[in-house]
This record gives sequence, structure tokens and C-alpha cells, in this order.
Amino acid sequence: MDFISKCQNGEFKDLYTLYRSNESNRITGDFNEELLDALPSTLKYICHNGAGYDNIDISACTKRGISVSSTPIAVNDATADVALFLMLGALRNVTQCFLAVKRGDWRGNFQRGHDPKNKVLGILGMGGIGSAVATRAKAFGMKIQYHNRRQLPPSEEDGAKYVSFEELLKTSDVLSLNLSLNASTKHIIGKEQFDMMKDGIIIINTARGPLIDETALVDALKSRKVWTAGLDVFEEEPKIHPGLLDDDNVVLLPHIGTATFETQRDMELLVLDNLASSIREGKLITQVPEQKKEKANI
Repeated sequence: MDFISKCQNGEFKDLYTLYRSNESNRITGDFNEELLDALPSTLKYICHNGAGYDNIDISACTKRGISVSSTPIAVNDATADVALFLMLGALRNVTQCFLAVKRGDWRGNFQRGHDPKNKVLGILGMGGIGSAVATRAKAFGMKIQYHNRRQLPPSEEDGAKYVSFEELLKTSDVLSLNLSLNASTKHIIGKEQFDMMKDGIIIINTARGPLIDETALVDALKSRKVWTAGLDVFEEEPKIHPGLLDDDNVVLLPHIGTATFETQRDMELLVLDNLASSIREGKLITQVPEQKKEKANI
């Protein structure tokens, strides 16, 4: 890879802190052990622009003594807005009508949808984005339940009910995925999990595509186990499973969860704050939680 060659040739010698984004991945590739080994030993900080950082090997960074930051908080509202957009679109089955009216066919193959009121929204991953989704969903009269590895303090639940992973799957009318992608969460939703769900459940994913086994999702859509889905992320994006493209009930967006002027500005500013803090104070403002936990356990 050209970027690794440049690293090995010393073009980035004396590098101390760097900025990266998910967009830069097409130039550098994943920040894995191979790339980290090629970077100069002077590198101590990676300031990542994005809430998700599954293309950075955090364990390898920690071993190298490199601290990593991301941009949580800044992305919460925009991502939650898209989750609600997808959820309402899926509930009302808007895709068929949208496509029909664009081709001059008025309602086309019109089908009635569902109201959000009194539906049980299950949130898998009640962090900043999940909590923002819950706040918005409550305004539509939805009942909120969630599952995390650990229950939140009552002051942070805001009336949401904590349930086990199994109960979340069995009792939710709508399931929203709002958790990070890592080795333990890849394909956390697959055939076994779909089989446990209510018939006619709606799936919303604004987190990372590989959280769902896409082939299993397509099968569940075909059998109507899953009534429909609202997806902003995909397992092999930008490639989308043909079974999703062929299903006129599914609401699809091309990973635009944080694509607003305001949110992008907030993310950039947070990255700049992290860069400045790394240089001036030798620490990061929003260091990734895996590294903060390791420091707490020392």
C-alpha cells in the first residue's frame, strides 16, 4: 500500500498526533497492526472524526502506547433524527408510495401502515444515541425498553425499562440498534435472534451494518417475520444486499446519519479540541471507552 510505503520511507517521521476520519480509510486502509507498525514510534495520539471507530484496532493502539479519541455526543441528535425518520417511514410503509408517486403512479401498491403510539420500542445500546432515540420516540407515544451490558442508573433511564437481551428480542415491536461494532457484537442479530422476535417486528439500524447478518435479515423479510426495516448502514457498504434493494417495503439510506452542516461542524470542532489537548496537556478529551476502562483497572 502506498501509504504504508510512505510511512516506512520516513515521510511522516516525528509525527506526534494525527487526525483521521472514516473517509480517509480508502487511502490508509484500516488502522490495524500492520499500519501501526509502519507509523513512527513518536506517534502518541490518534484523533478520529466519527462516533464509530471499528476500523481502528484499539487493542493494538493501546499496546503501542497510542491513545485514541472519537466524537461521541456531537453525533447523537443527528443520528437519532435519522433513526426516527427510518422508523416512521418503516411503520408507514412509505417506500412503495414514494417510488410510485415519483413515477406518476399516485399511490401505487398502497398498503396501510402502523402508528408508533403504544408500540414497544426496544433499544439495543442505550448510550448517547440510544437515549436520544428514546427521547424522540416517547414524543410519539412509544413505550421504551432497552438492553445494555449493564443497567443504567435510574437517573439516566428516564423511565425506560431495562430488560435482558432475550426479553428485548421477544417483546419489542420495533428494535433499534444503537451499539458499537466489535468482535463481540458482529452479527449480534442473526437467524437465531430473528426466530425469537415477534412476528411483524420492524428493525432499525443506524449504527453499523455488520451488527446484522444481512442474509438472515433478507430471509426474515421474505417470510414476513420482519415486517419491514429502516437501514442507514449495511454489512458491506457501499454494496447493498440485492434482497434489500428488491424489497419495496424496506426504507434505505446511504449512511447519512451525521450528514448535516451543524453536526459535521460540531464533530470537526471536537476533533480540533482533542488535537489541541493532546499537544498542550498530553491527554484526550473524548478518549475511547475501551482505553479509559483499561486505565481505570490499572
